[in-house]
Parts: sequence; structure tokens; C-alpha cells
Amino acid sequence: MTASSSRRRVYPPFFEGIPEAGRRVVEAPLADGELDLDALDAAFAAGARAFLLCNPHNPTGRVLERVRLEEVAALAARHGVLVISDEIHAPLTLPGAVHTPFAALGDSRSVVLASASKAFNFAGLKCAILVAGSDAVARELDRLPDELRYRVGLLGVIGSQAAFEHGDAWLDDLLAALDANRRRLGGMLGEQLPAIAYRPPEASFLAWLDCRGLGLGDDPAAAFLERGGVALLPGHEFGAQGRGYARLNIGTSDELLSEAVRRIAAASSPSAAAAPPRRP
Repeated sequence: MTASSSRRRVYPPFFEGIPEAGRRVVEAPLADGELDLDALDAAFAAGARAFLLCNPHNPTGRVLERVRLEEVAALAARHGVLVISDEIHAPLTLPGAVHTPFAALGDSRSVVLASASKAFNFAGLKCAILVAGSDAVARELDRLPDELRYRVGLLGVIGSQAAFEHGDAWLDDLLAALDANRRRLGGMLGEQLPAIAYRPPEASFLAWLDCRGLGLGDDPAAAFLERGGVALLPGHEFGAQGRGYARLNIGTSDELLSEAVRRIAAASSPSAAAAPPRRP
């Protein structure tokens, strides 16, 4: 199952991959951006056998506290549910937040999915890590096909090893830059686009922008691209609850971030609607 909300959903491939595996998606809505334990309990009781958790969350950037993870683990144990915790953005946890790996909670029926690919920007090299939460789950993972377990890209393996062993200083610099960018973005939006609601991410290089106050309809990203020549990811790609939202990548230079906000502001002005389309 996956978590969603009345306004927010989660990484789009979650919704595509589950049916491909022959399973059905069951949604447990978030409550004001937080996990709704009552909704999870009801879904587990109704027969959901796996919970796909995204922590840190994509696209909201939320990092769950340990106490909330412990509550999820207790619910899952009570119902015999496997927790699959996608923690690919964990190395990008920003100052002020603390990421707790689900596997750190102790022996549990869980699998943690991790990778160096987001933090060190080599997703195309195809290498990930699965961490079993117990010996019993490890035996289940042993049943995975050999091509999934062992035949990842060689460059992905080499890159991951290099990143984890030698990349700490580089990652520290990256986190400092992302921290500065999320704060700068908040300031620029407050000055130029106060109608956009923005909660700074607690992790990652993604900003989830509530653009409904701009009056640009369900897909403000289309207006930003058409009128301002700046590309954001449309919120509706995260599900119907993402209508009116857009996701902005802040992992860039000060100059490009400032230019992106300037173009979004220009595209949002009343005069921009009547102007000829602008291409990037």
C-alpha cells in the first residue's frame, strides 16, 4: 500500500510498479502532511500485507521522527505487515532534522531500500541496497532472482563504494548548499510570490510548492513553462491530490534558482496570460 493525502501523494512510480508486480494499491491518506495511524490501522486490518513507506518523503521532503516510526512498526507487527521503507533520500537529510533508518528500530518485518544515487547524482548507474530487518526477512530476500540480487551495473557498484567510503566531505558541502537554497527560496517566494505556500523540505533537493493561490488551475507547471520558460514537475503527476502543486529542484546555483523564481513570478502575473508563449 502507499501513503497519500487530500492534497499530497508520493513518488509516482510507486503507483505504477505495484500493479506491475500483480498487487493492488491501497491508499492511506495523510492528515495535514503526517502519517495517519488510524488510516494505516484500518488498511492493515482490511488485508493490506505490505506498507510502502517513503522516508524522507518525496515530494514533500518530510522526515519522520523515530517515535512515529516506532508507532508504524508496532502497527505493522500487530497485523503481520511487511514494511518496505524507501530511504533513498536519507543521505540528504538537512540540518534540523534527524533521519532514523527503519532497520534501526530493531528486529522487524521490514526491508530498507537505500542507494548512493540521489545524494551523489549517479542514478543512471543502477545500484541499490536492500537491508533486511530480521533473519526471517533476509531468508525471503534470498529467494529473489539472481539477476536482481547480483547483476547490477559494475559502474554503479564502484560508484557506490567510492561515494560511501570517500564522499563525506563532498556531501557535507552539498548539504550546506541545499540548506542555504531552501532558505533563500523561502525568502524569494515571500517577496515575489507570497501566494505560493511553501514548507521548506527537511531533506533532499526538492521543494513542493502549493501554487493554488495563483489561480493557474490544476497544472501551474504548464503555465510556468509556457509563459516563463521554466520547467517544474507538475504536481498532478503525483496523483489527483497534487493538482495545483509543482515540484521545484533547488539543487542548483544561486543564479539559476533566482532566475527560476523570477520566471515563475513573471509567468504568474496577470499580464503574462495575454502575452505570447515563451520557450526556454
